Amino acid sequence: MKPQFYLSFVLISLLFTACTTTPKKAINDYTQYVNPFIGTDFTGNTYPGAQAPFGMVQLSPDNGLPGWDRISGYFYPDSTIAGFSHTHLSGTGAGDLYDISFMPVTLPYKEAEAPLGIYSKFSHDEESATAGYYQVRLKDYDIHVELTATERCGIQRYTFPEAKAAIFLNLEKAMNWDFTNDSYIEVLDSVTIQGYRFSDGWARDQHIYFCTRFSKPFASVEMDTTAIIKDGKRLGTATVARFNFNTKKDEQITLSTAISGVSMEGAAKNLQAEVPEDDFDKYREETRDNWNKQLSKIEITTNDNNDKVNFYTALYHSMIAPTIYSDVDGAYYGPDKQTHQANGWVNYGTFSLWDTFRAAHPLFTYTEPERTNDMVKSFIAFYEQNGRLPVWNFYGSETDMMIGYHAVPVIVDAYLKGIGDFDPEKALAACITTANLDHYRGIGDYKKMGYIPYNKEDGYNSENWSLSKTLEYAYDDYCIARMAEKMGKKEIADEFYQRSQNYRNVYNPATSFMQPRDDKGEFQKDFKADAYTPHICESNGWQYFWSVQQDIKGLIDLVGGKERFAQKLDSMFTFHPADDEELPLFSTGMIGQYAHGNEPSHHVIYLYNAVNQPWKTQQYAAKVMHELYMNTPAGLCGNEDCGQMSAWYVFSAMGFYPVDPVSSQYEIGTPLFPEVRMNLSNGKTFTVLAPAVSRENIYIQSVKMNGKPYDKSYITHDQIMKGVTLEFEMGNTPGPVWYE
Repeated sequence: MKPQFYLSFVLISLLFTACTTTPKKAINDYTQYVNPFIGTDFTGNTYPGAQAPFGMVQLSPDNGLPGWDRISGYFYPDSTIAGFSHTHLSGTGAGDLYDISFMPVTLPYKEAEAPLGIYSKFSHDEESATAGYYQVRLKDYDIHVELTATERCGIQRYTFPEAKAAIFLNLEKAMNWDFTNDSYIEVLDSVTIQGYRFSDGWARDQHIYFCTRFSKPFASVEMDTTAIIKDGKRLGTATVARFNFNTKKDEQITLSTAISGVSMEGAAKNLQAEVPEDDFDKYREETRDNWNKQLSKIEITTNDNNDKVNFYTALYHSMIAPTIYSDVDGAYYGPDKQTHQANGWVNYGTFSLWDTFRAAHPLFTYTEPERTNDMVKSFIAFYEQNGRLPVWNFYGSETDMMIGYHAVPVIVDAYLKGIGDFDPEKALAACITTANLDHYRGIGDYKKMGYIPYNKEDGYNSENWSLSKTLEYAYDDYCIARMAEKMGKKEIADEFYQRSQNYRNVYNPATSFMQPRDDKGEFQKDFKADAYTPHICESNGWQYFWSVQQDIKGLIDLVGGKERFAQKLDSMFTFHPADDEELPLFSTGMIGQYAHGNEPSHHVIYLYNAVNQPWKTQQYAAKVMHELYMNTPAGLCGNEDCGQMSAWYVFSAMGFYPVDPVSSQYEIGTPLFPEVRMNLSNGKTFTVLAPAVSRENIYIQSVKMNGKPYDKSYITHDQIMKGVTLEFEMGNTPGPVWYE
């Protein structure tokens, strides 16, 4: 090598090395804007504990008492903690899980009568949480507890005083709807245990296996077992273990616990793969980085810190569920009670589909396209193992909670948007089979009569909900028609398009409402649209009237035209319940008859666009965002419902919303922020600009796309994916109708 060439080579090498070793710009810490306590008071039913995005583990404190307010295990007004368990439901209103519960104490410990048991007082002044991390001091023991989690493992770090100490693992205790059928704890060595908890509750025959590693050998172990007797028969064994320690001041003990739905061996594999070391800080940082990667997919600009916290907490809550439900090796427990293998994809559960098909899953098509593909594959696998698509499933169990077959719109939306590599033929077959189960929830009558009669038993008569089922089935049928049409299956498309018009069969022109009918075709007598009846699912006639997302134009025509439709919308928002009227739990966040705290109302605000009165959409969308989402524990006006309540806010804050989730069209509302940037999986960035927006300037004066005047009330999926710039001129008075 010639000297001058060698010198050049050395200089270039040094320059290259300098460039490649220069530290990257630190990623923004979006987790600082996440407040997991939002929704832990009032009716939100969220929990504040630690979780990785879509993680199988939800490691969170439990107050230790049952009841509606504590249905997620934690209620902000409470002052006791009775354990830290690894599974929780986010805002579902369903009282299940709370599995694998640990509780550290010093001796003598405090124990109350059942159901509270061993507990400690705590103060919110000594408690905090952010995305992937929770900490609290147990006042009665002066123990500092910290929680973090990977996808399949929960990591707890306890900082003890000098004391005789113990850590309890209680597999006997069950709260709310849950009941322990059997449990087992096995000591493998001085720092490792494994076992399982089998239970019945909302999830039938739920299996949770675990493997736990302590960072310090326990001095001794005490095991307490009692027989579980039900209806005079022994079901299994209730097991409580106590691990004893002598601790020095500020000594820390870390517990790393992996769970599995398959086996103790599966849990051990999960632990070895995700948490091989006793290094709490390492996994806390990894999970924080994971959350920052997720949260950075949508960047907002605002000077209002509360709005920023509300937005990123909503985005965080939208990424809590569905949850991973397969081990690191792909094994998972199916609804047929067999172990199955996911090869090259991740199996998911916890699908609150009656809620989440509306906005949460459409949001995932932008924030989580790879997971969306895996979720569709999870649906198809569930269908193959259970004979129908899931309605509301988790832990390998179909709960049959709520109605419709709303895995269908999730599948169809993904297919129409070209997401993933799932098999469309299998997917369509699963949709059609599910839609044709004559024995299931009135589908046979629905197909034969064009509606479900309210006076005929169908095996699920205790729930009834006949009117709501008719409307929900009609929407799902429309989705099937859309998919079949794109696949070139005209005969199937025609059949299901015809079925999608069944909503017309429950419209009563005499009352101008959707109304229950009996098996003779007679509309229910003495019908009151504001009454809550067994024939309408968690809503009244006002709230369910608009559940025709597939054919808003047809609904307008039924009512008698745009003017009449606009008047009916106005009445929806101005006909207030009487002051002394006792509303059901699900009717919260009320504006007139509009109930933002429950899902059937969620698209209604955006229907003003269809009658050329977009300023009313803007007015009510802004009102909900500003008044019904707050940076406080009581900051959600209704159940979070596995991300749907939050996904509504995420979409609406960006300035648009999917009225019809499979249309690939998003009705324009009003933006909340001066700038929003959605960083898409194809490398492009979709931008929304509204420089003059404020709490007063909520009205759109004009709209531009890529600098040119825009003349539609909606934007499309293709426009978003091309990375267009949508720009709003805002003002404090209603602007002109900018669209045709």
